[in-house]
Amino acid sequence: MKHLFIINPAAGGKKNRSKQVEQEIRSRMSESGFTYEVYFTKAPMDACRKVRAEAESGGSLRVYACGGDGTLNECINGAVGSQNTAVTHYPCGTGNDFVKMFGKDDAALFRDLGALINGFTRPIDLIDCNGRYGVSICSVGIDARIGTDVHKYSALPVIGGATGYVVSMAVNFIRGINNEYTVTTENETYTGSFALMCACNGRYYGGGFNPVPDAMPDDGFLDFLIVKGVSRLKFLKVVGKYAKGRYKEYSDIISYIRGKNMKIQGANEQTVNIDGELMVAKDITFRLVPLGVNFLFPENLRFFALRDCSSEANRSIPEI
Repeated sequence: MKHLFIINPAAGGKKNRSKQVEQEIRSRMSESGFTYEVYFTKAPMDACRKVRAEAESGGSLRVYACGGDGTLNECINGAVGSQNTAVTHYPCGTGNDFVKMFGKDDAALFRDLGALINGFTRPIDLIDCNGRYGVSICSVGIDARIGTDVHKYSALPVIGGATGYVVSMAVNFIRGINNEYTVTTENETYTGSFALMCACNGRYYGGGFNPVPDAMPDDGFLDFLIVKGVSRLKFLKVVGKYAKGRYKEYSDIISYIRGKNMKIQGANEQTVNIDGELMVAKDITFRLVPLGVNFLFPENLRFFALRDCSSEANRSIPEI
């Protein structure tokens, strides 16, 4: 088995952080005796290319995404459909939203290299968005613009880190909230002005927004939220509760759908958020990929303990 550590040198915005991560990895792995490689990404989607090439070379492969959610997303896209490859997250980015869904104590285990190396593998679902895969949350609308603009502001020395989310929200709030869309799910079509639409496989995005607190990454469904067009004042009243998963309190403007497909058509090209990464498209489809990738979870993770998942965990990955 080969252990491949993908390090994004730009993740987290902290000087020399990537070198510290490399030292941590080499110290741990030199003691283990395992075969491993440390790879620094050089450009966008470089991690995807590297993981895909390693997966296609044969042999059992474990991939550690050492960066933020964007690094994890690239590694996931490189591993999709590979039976011999498992991916995990060693979080050292700005948001690290995917691991938040496992709770504070379990999320901390992802920062323990020993727990990851000795962890267990099980397949989880993915979201196919126009051919690119997401593992956590994909969205279209003002939240997508906020989420994908964060990197512009987090990289600025005066702002930096999580403050970038606040700045991005303020800027996009001023630009405008609503757009015209036609949204089609498996059973219904919605047409009109909408603020946002999201597809949840995980629970967190945007640096801490938790729109569907009970979303599960391996239940064979996506949790969709469709938010009607609102005024700026209404947006300010609703956004805090939306962020805390209290969408049921606003059934007049927020529709919840549990399904496997959602198609969004806009009059113009729209910003699409895929795990915090940017895509631009006019017609967007979010499609469930059941058990689309093997994921490596740290040992002693308690998240799945209360679920009878033995039959699901042993299912093989379908052809993509």
